[in-house]
Amino acid sequence: MSSTFLHEWVLFHAEHTPEAPAIASPAVRLSYGVLAERARALAGHLAKDGIGLGDRVLVALPNSPATVVAGLAIHMRGATSVEVNRDWSPVVLADTVGKSHVCAAFVWGRDAPTWGRVLANHEMDRVWVVHRGAIPAELTETLGASRTALLFEDGRVDPDLGHPPEPAAPDIRPNSPALILYTSGSTGTSHGVVQTFRNIEANSRSIVEYLELTADDRAMLTLPLYYCYGRSVLQTHFLVGGSVFLDNRMAFPRVVLEAIAAEQCTGFAGVPLTFEIIRRQVDVSSITFPRLHYVTQAGGAMAPDTIAWARAAFHPAQLFVMYGQTEATARLSYLPPDRAVDKTGSIGVPIPGVELRVVDEEGRELPPGDMGELIARGDNVTLGYLDEPEETARILRDGWLWTGDLASRDADGYFYVKGRAREILKIGGHRVSPTEIEEAVARHPDVEDVAVVGMKDDLMGQVPVAFIVARSGTIPGQEELRRFCRQNLPPYQVPSTFVVVDALPRNEAGKLLRAELATRHLHV
Repeated sequence: MSSTFLHEWVLFHAEHTPEAPAIASPAVRLSYGVLAERARALAGHLAKDGIGLGDRVLVALPNSPATVVAGLAIHMRGATSVEVNRDWSPVVLADTVGKSHVCAAFVWGRDAPTWGRVLANHEMDRVWVVHRGAIPAELTETLGASRTALLFEDGRVDPDLGHPPEPAAPDIRPNSPALILYTSGSTGTSHGVVQTFRNIEANSRSIVEYLELTADDRAMLTLPLYYCYGRSVLQTHFLVGGSVFLDNRMAFPRVVLEAIAAEQCTGFAGVPLTFEIIRRQVDVSSITFPRLHYVTQAGGAMAPDTIAWARAAFHPAQLFVMYGQTEATARLSYLPPDRAVDKTGSIGVPIPGVELRVVDEEGRELPPGDMGELIARGDNVTLGYLDEPEETARILRDGWLWTGDLASRDADGYFYVKGRAREILKIGGHRVSPTEIEEAVARHPDVEDVAVVGMKDDLMGQVPVAFIVARSGTIPGQEELRRFCRQNLPPYQVPSTFVVVDALPRNEAGKLLRAELATRHLHV
C-alpha cells in the first residue's frame, strides 16, 4: 500500500479484499467493504455541511465502530480530527473546544447532559450524536434540532438525513494536519499535538516493519483511540489490511483475555497498568491463546518483575517493550524480544527511520554511559503544538525533538531512560531518578504500588518521599521499609518518609501523575 493517507489504505483494501474483516466489537462487525461504504456516506454529509480542508472536527467518543467511521470520514474531507477524552470535566472540555476552534463535533449520546452544557455557547455547524436510538432531548433542546444529527453505533448515518452525492476528493497534502491529540506534557499543561498524514504513515510503516504485521493479523484493542498508542494499533493494522477488535471491558480483564482467544487475535497492546491489572486478577495460565504471537507494552516504564511475568504468562507470544511520545506520533524505540534478558531495563533501539541521541544542554552528543536528554529525529515527529509557538520552539530545535527524558546509551547502542528531566531529584549533589528508588521499594512483598517525589530540604536540597499502596491491607512500618531499602539503595536514596495511600493518581493511559501527588500531599 503506497499511499500516504490513512483513509486511502481502507479504500484500497475495500476495493481488493472487500469481505476481509476490518473492525469489530462485541456487538458489531464491519468488513473493509462495509467500513469504506459507511465512511463515504458520512463524508458526503460532512461535505454537505461545508466541512473540508483545514477544518477541525471534535471527536469525543469511546472506542466503537462509529468512532472509526467518523475519523475516516473526517480525513476523507481533508479535515482534522480533534480527539479528546469524554471523561474530562466539563470545564476542561469547554476549554479544549474553544482553543481547538472546531466547527463540528461527534459526541456520545449517553454524555448528553455534559455536552448540552459544554456546547451551548459554541457555534457549530453540526453536532453528530452517536446513539442507538433518537437523539437525547437534552441536546436537541440546548443545541436545536437543526444542529444535531444521528449516527448509529455501527457507523450508519440516520437514513432520514437522505443520501447526498459523493463529493469530489479534496487536494490533501502529506503535511496536512490529520489529528490533534492532547497530552499533558512535562509541565502538566495540556498541549494539542498536531500529527500530519506523513507523521502517521512514517510511524505506521516503522511499527509494521519491526512487528512484521500482515493482513492475517488481528489486534485486541482496549486502549482508547484518543491516545496515540491505541491509535497506532488501529493505523498499523489498516496499513496492512489486518483487523482490530475493540473491547471496552478492561474492568473485567478475564473477559478481555477470553475474547483474545475467541476472536483469534494475534496481538495485544497494553500500558503498565493493563498488565498489573491482569497479573493481580487473572490466572493467565488457565486461558489458551491459539494465535497470539506478539504482545506490546508502552506508555511508561513497567516494573522489571512485571515484564518478566508478562513474558512468561503470554509465552510463546513475544513481548515488545516500547517507548514513544505523542509528539512522535506514537513510537520512537523498541526492545527486540531476543535481547529482553541481557538488555533488561532498556527501551531498546530506534525504530526504522528514527534517529536517537543523548545530548547535553547545548545539544552535544554524549558518549556511551553518560546521562543527558534524549532527542529524536524522523518523519514521525510532530510539526508542533497547536497555536503554541513558544512551546513548539522549546521541544523542536534544529529538526530534533527534545523529549524531556533523561537517558543514557550503552556501547551496543541500546538506550535507557532514567526519568523525566523535570522530575529528576537533586539530593545532596546527586541527580537521582525517582524510578530507581521506586523499583527498589516495589520489591518489598507488602508493597503493591509506589511513587517517589522530592520534598524540599534545607540540608540536602531535596529528600525522597515514597507514597505506597499496601498489598492486601498490610501496612509495613517506616523502619522496616527503610531497612529494606538500605539493602538495595545508597543511603541518600533511601526515602525519608513513607506515606500509605489508597491509590496513586494516574491518567487515562495509566501514567503516574507525580506532580499531582506532590501537590496533593506535600503542597509543593
